Formats: sequence, C-alpha cells, structure tokens
Amino acid sequence: MKNSILSLTLAVILTSPVFAETAAEIASGFDQQKIAALQAYLEKNPEATDKDEALSMLVGAHLGLGDFAPVPDLLSKRYEAQDKGGQANLGVIVNEIVRPFIESSIASNQRDKAKAFITRVKTDLADHPQGGQVSQFLDQIGGELFLPGVGDEMKIAFTDLKGHEIDLSKMSDKVVLVDFWATWCGPCVAEMPNVIAAYEKYKDKGFEVIGISLDEDKGAVEKFVSDRGVTWPQYFDGKGWENELAQRFGIGSIPATFLVGKGGKIVASNLRGPALEEAIEKALGSE
Repeated sequence: MKNSILSLTLAVILTSPVFAETAAEIASGFDQQKIAALQAYLEKNPEATDKDEALSMLVGAHLGLGDFAPVPDLLSKRYEAQDKGGQANLGVIVNEIVRPFIESSIASNQRDKAKAFITRVKTDLADHPQGGQVSQFLDQIGGELFLPGVGDEMKIAFTDLKGHEIDLSKMSDKVVLVDFWATWCGPCVAEMPNVIAAYEKYKDKGFEVIGISLDEDKGAVEKFVSDRGVTWPQYFDGKGWENELAQRFGIGSIPATFLVGKGGKIVASNLRGPALEEAIEKALGSE
C-alpha cells in the first residue's frame, strides 16, 4: 500500500506542469499538488493500511506551505489510530503529534483546541507506566498556550525604577513593546541592540517600550540600562522568575516580547531582529 501513496503522489506531481520563477515557488507548487493527491487518496481509501503515513505526509505538505489551520485536525486523525495503552508509542504521540499540534494551533489561533487536546492526551495516557512523566512534559511544552496571544490585552501598571507611574491601558494611542528580559540572559542582552535601534527609530512616531526585568539585583539592572543607554521604563521587583508580572502572564522563558498595537491589543509576539522593525512599522502604519 505504501507504493500506492508514492505512485499516486508522483503521478500527480510529474504530470502536472509547474510554472514558477523561483525555487520556492516550485516547492510550493509541489506541496499543493501533493496535498491534492493525498486528499484524493484518503477519500478513496479511508481505511488504507498506510493511512497514518499519508496523514503524516499531508501534515508535512501543509507545514511546508505555512498553512497551519488544517494541521490540528489532521494530527487528531493520526492520534485516533495510536495505541493508548501500555504499548503506546510515546515518542510518536509526543513528538510527531502533540508538539506540532501545539505549534500549529498557536500559529493558526486555535489555542483552545490545543488545550483541549492536551487534556485529552493526558487523560488517555493516565494509566500508562510513564503517564505522570508524560503529563508533566505536556504541561511544559504546552506552556506557551497559556501565554498572551494576538488579540489579547495585557493589564500592566507599576511604578518604574525612576519612580514614574506606568499604565499600559493609558498608552492606547501608542504601539508598545512589552519586553520580559534580564541582565543575566544572554539572548536578551544579544537582542537589546535591536530593541534600542527600533526605539530610537520609532519613538517619535508613537512607539514605546516597557521592560520587565526578571533580575534579583536592582543595582545590576540600573547599571545595565545606564551603560547601554536604555531610557524606557523598567519594572523590577527583585523576585527573579517569581516576578509578579512574569507569573501573571505565564512567562517561562526569556526573552519574551509582546507587541501591543494602538487600541491595547497584542498584534505580534516574540519578535527578533528585522522582524521587530517590520512589525512596528506595520502596527504604526495600519492604525
């Protein structure tokens, strides 16, 4: 039956002309044709012995196109066929099904679907000898589902290091980057020049930054921002990972950034390098 999938897929791809100007366009065209072929195969052979392989290939083709929306449902179909008992293949379930389910759900704004799926998997595997470990691991990799997402609001109000009162809700006429960071965080420090450059470039156009420091040493934060010329407001409570705002928003790793558009809702998150400036320009120009 495996040859049936390959034969059908290759037949469609090789007999369909691909008109493209770039390698990326050629790859995209092949993925689209592969999707059509695999869907036709599964519709014609709903009980095929290689159904799992076909679904896996279908998921890969959609991911190749950056088309995340159909992926969770396809992975649910893969999960249906998995052994949930003592012989369950945890590697396949966690790495090939649950992990991409979470990632594609976040990318396609289907977080509730992913939360329900994780709960279901934890219930199904509760009696497995490694059920407890699986449950903890699923909580870990599913943590991002509980972070603020696009369209959410962030309630942030505090007194910054210089004694100024900061209230995000009163900055609805600005585009604001909320940056969770620390002086001891290598990636945070490495990204700081990009944030500084973006701030200097757009601050007079309605862009602001709010820093949320997960440091425990106030002096270290004050020295860092002074030495680097960081002038935007900083929240600091000295609690490290127990930082009250980090706890409120479920921050489990840093750097973690959220771009809040005019109107107070998140428009993007975890932006790095050139992607940060692109998102800022879009947010400033589209409001």
